[in-house]
Amino acid sequence: MAVAALLLGLVFIFPIWTIDMDAPQYPEGIGMEISINKIEGKSKNDLQNINGLNHYIGMKEINPDSIPELKIMPWIFAFLIASGLGIAIWGNRTALLIWIILFILLAIAGLVDFYLWSYDYGHNLSDDAAIKVPGMTYQPPIIGTKELLNITASSWPGIGFYISLVSMGLASYAFWSSK
Repeated sequence: MAVAALLLGLVFIFPIWTIDMDAPQYPEGIGMEISINKIEGKSKNDLQNINGLNHYIGMKEINPDSIPELKIMPWIFAFLIASGLGIAIWGNRTALLIWIILFILLAIAGLVDFYLWSYDYGHNLSDDAAIKVPGMTYQPPIIGTKELLNITASSWPGIGFYISLVSMGLASYAFWSSK
């Protein structure tokens, strides 16, 4: 259980989600990495370029400072790490099960929140947009690839997501092996 908890410290380093975009005007592609405490471009100017493209279709600017989840998620993961270490020391099987269930519920809540965030950005477009296509929305996929006008958007879990899954798996193994 201690390894499962400590492993979660890596989510402070690695992104939990990535979004890549291929477009004729960006033949090398552009993208962004979403971490628990920041959103940044994969390359130096990618986030700025993504915001430029979004401006033409009426999407809000992606401003990491205005996203409250990026301030809350580090605390959630710090709690999971600290409580996981406490449970490892305590050795209480019921507390371990509660930790696993809480972790699963937080992961589901995070995915739902990400979906709602992307829905808002892709559907609530400015009436003053330079490019308007009747009936067109620009919500990127949560998982997978989608064509949005002349842009192919791909959204996939990042290394931090997989680290979280391994942590959850190790905690589950600790629970089942502690009978």
